[in-house]
Amino acid sequence: MADHDWQIPPKGGHMDLPTGVYLQNMTWKQVAERLEKNDLIIIPVGSTEAHGPHACLGEDTFLVTRMAEAVALRTGCTVAQPVWYGSHPYHHMGMPGTIVVPEEIFVGQLKAIMAGLWNMGFRKQILLNGHGQEYVIPTAIHQFAKTYQVPGVFVNLNWYHAIQEHFRTQDRGGPYETDFIHADEVETSWSLALFPELMRQEDAVDTEPTSFLGAKSARHVDKAGNLLHRPIAWYGQVGLGPIEVAAYKPGVVGKATAADPKKAEPGVRALLDYMVTLVQDILERFPAGQLPPFDQISMRPREELEAVCKKPFEEGWRSIYTLAYPPA
Repeated sequence: MADHDWQIPPKGGHMDLPTGVYLQNMTWKQVAERLEKNDLIIIPVGSTEAHGPHACLGEDTFLVTRMAEAVALRTGCTVAQPVWYGSHPYHHMGMPGTIVVPEEIFVGQLKAIMAGLWNMGFRKQILLNGHGQEYVIPTAIHQFAKTYQVPGVFVNLNWYHAIQEHFRTQDRGGPYETDFIHADEVETSWSLALFPELMRQEDAVDTEPTSFLGAKSARHVDKAGNLLHRPIAWYGQVGLGPIEVAAYKPGVVGKATAADPKKAEPGVRALLDYMVTLVQDILERFPAGQLPPFDQISMRPREELEAVCKKPFEEGWRSIYTLAYPPA
């Protein structure tokens, strides 16, 4: 994949600017014109969560919005305004600054967002996740697909999974002193590379990650992103380590003071390159207006699918909500 000339850090965000990036900043006429050329949309899925005294509560969200903005400017795809409130594992419960959305509500919200975007014509969707909820988002995608059975491309991309080699510690040839956990050296380095104006690195603190199994935990339980490929995913257990509000009151799990944007820059470039390739590969196979073959993606009658797959208000068009509402 080519290394584009990415500006790191970017000049700033686009959420309130008329730069042709965000869906909600466009008129319906602008959206319709955009769909003729590119009908792929990136949905940044973040959270509102404590990330220590040095980082903003929206860190997970700003990570994925800045990524999505850069890719949209390069490829011509669109970005939805982000999902600010996310699902959380048990060990985040009770932490001040963290807003926990129950899984069933979170899944329902994502399904509703997907349906609304599909109904207006964005039938290729990338749910770009920036938070420790990668075990929930695929459920939303599959529930959406089971409910509606409409053709399209629906992808969950957890940014840290796309470029795993860029999270290595120094003893494995990487730039970091410590493995990625939460609000730590790694996550703070990425935040400093993507939105330094929202960070206060002079306030960074460190904590010592702990497990009830001690050093033996390394045999069993993975850390953030499951990047170490250990037998038990970080979200696959409760009780082998303490909850955050008891053990990590600063909201940091790791060595935030060691963060440096230069450590993250190669990974940021590699990730943005990968995302551009993903968008381009999807659109090369399915250009604007083209969808996967009905008979290979759905069990619904062809005439039913043809009606809902028309452009909004085109002769014979039917809304996706004629297939199911409320979603089962």
